Amino acid sequence: MRSYKLFMLCLFPILLSAQAAEENALLKQVEHGYADNDGVKIHYASIGEGPLVVMLHGFPDYWYTWRDQMMALKDRFRVVAMDLRAYNLSDQPRGVDAYKMSNLVDDVIAVIKAQGEEKAIIVGHDWGGAIAWQLAIYHPDMVEKLIVCNMTHPTGRSRVALQTLQANENTSYMDDFRKQTAATLPISWMTGWVRDSVARKEYKTAFGRSYVDGMINYYKANTSTKEARAKWLADPTIKTLPKIEVPVLVIFGTQDQYVQKEGLNDSWDFMQKDLTLVTLPEAGHFVQQDASEMVSRTMRMWLLRDDN
Repeated sequence: MRSYKLFMLCLFPILLSAQAAEENALLKQVEHGYADNDGVKIHYASIGEGPLVVMLHGFPDYWYTWRDQMMALKDRFRVVAMDLRAYNLSDQPRGVDAYKMSNLVDDVIAVIKAQGEEKAIIVGHDWGGAIAWQLAIYHPDMVEKLIVCNMTHPTGRSRVALQTLQANENTSYMDDFRKQTAATLPISWMTGWVRDSVARKEYKTAFGRSYVDGMINYYKANTSTKEARAKWLADPTIKTLPKIEVPVLVIFGTQDQYVQKEGLNDSWDFMQKDLTLVTLPEAGHFVQQDASEMVSRTMRMWLLRDDN
């Protein structure tokens, strides 16, 4: 046992060095660019050739979260991973209204157009997943296929929210979260979920130049206050949305502590075309990193399923 421990101690620096080399390879290969949405510049990293895939991260994150999936797809696709506004190298507009969903959706459209395309395969996680759903619902002509990781369809999410708020007498963690600032959300907290020690250094740099108040504005601009929820609970109605007109792949780590998996119920009712649902019981909210190999393989197989 003692010799085994010694062997592992000797091997660990080698494994860490190989991991760092692999991640540095991606950083050296990607090309960086900017799209303009009404004066707001949106940064993206791109790699590969082929049909366009646009990837949207969540909170707190940035384009680098998709590093494994970018490497897995680059031989068959042109993969473009965005920094959402307020994050990393993208612009950081002030004011809550700058972070309304319509602006976030328009950022994605600007990136698609900057790539010289009329539509793209859209991939989103968390807030990026919420944006991806909205893009597919209201701009179906811009979406070729849709992949969403750990974010449920807005109708499913609303149904669960209604049940949860009724049971909890209209209390939500969002009420406290909307009060957060850069002072209460230090970089050490925002990088706490990053298990990869090599990647964590990149995250610290990215978050160091991000606009934390802008990150919180996503919640302020697009989630309800307690007062607004009280009115909804008094006369609860869930908006009927247009059905999704493109094929959809949903990948969900069921250990998620933030997005309730019950929102997946009846997801197929919201689709005009086929839905593929993959649940990963050992993965949590950041499924693209918790189970990166499985997520990468699933995305690739699903995207290439119609190829001969």
